[in-house]
Amino acid sequence: MLSATILASRPEFTVTTVNCRSDHTRFSAPEVRDDHRLVLVRQGRFRRQADGDLVYLDRTVGYLGAPSEEEGFAHPAGGDVCTAVTIELSLLEGAVSPGAVYVDARIELAHRRMLTAAAGGDIDYAVTEELVRLVALAAGRPVPRPRPADRMLVTAAREAIIDGAPESAGLRSLAVLLKVSPYRLSRVFSQHMGVSLTRYRNRIRVGQALDRITDGETSLADLAAHLGFADQAHLTRTVREHLGHTPTALHRLLTPTLQPRR
Repeated sequence: MLSATILASRPEFTVTTVNCRSDHTRFSAPEVRDDHRLVLVRQGRFRRQADGDLVYLDRTVGYLGAPSEEEGFAHPAGGDVCTAVTIELSLLEGAVSPGAVYVDARIELAHRRMLTAAAGGDIDYAVTEELVRLVALAAGRPVPRPRPADRMLVTAAREAIIDGAPESAGLRSLAVLLKVSPYRLSRVFSQHMGVSLTRYRNRIRVGQALDRITDGETSLADLAAHLGFADQAHLTRTVREHLGHTPTALHRLLTPTLQPRR
């Protein structure tokens, strides 16, 4: 018996928790998928047979799947819980070879960071950025070497975010605007700036929040909507992370105290 819970979704990707309660030892009937996907085990273990190759999967071994593969599964050890990521290759650079993936500590950390980002609700930046990093790491994709054009790319990205270009609302749309893949944009930006695109964008938004609070904005719901946060709670978490204070506390700190008349 399978159950699936979607943690984050956009047309170009989905992040899903798959819970299998099956305990059958025989392989399921072969099925063919039409997507590229990364599957990582969080609990339990099971077997996958794809195009004649048999792989035993657990927390240390996952797999990359590709369209047109014929695959079947067996669960002789009981139930298991997995993270399944489907992704369009346009988010990366080039093809991804299917097959088993050794899940080292770096991949496990990247997996956890993506799940944490999904729980935070910032799908278009935090989740997208962590997701493309995870899949690229699992695929053994090398880090691109800096090029002279990279500085111009980073500058253009910064300008788009600071100016509030509509395309800067999401990592993928920003990458389309700059004519590069989200993976390349994310990696090059981090290399040059020393911070992720997500953190840089949030730093800009926190500065804008300070401006609005200083100008007397009191509605956190309106402030969150204006700055493109998922909700008021997302705004509060981000501001506290960057400044150590909630927006309400900042309002008190930044509101002049009138001295009593003598």
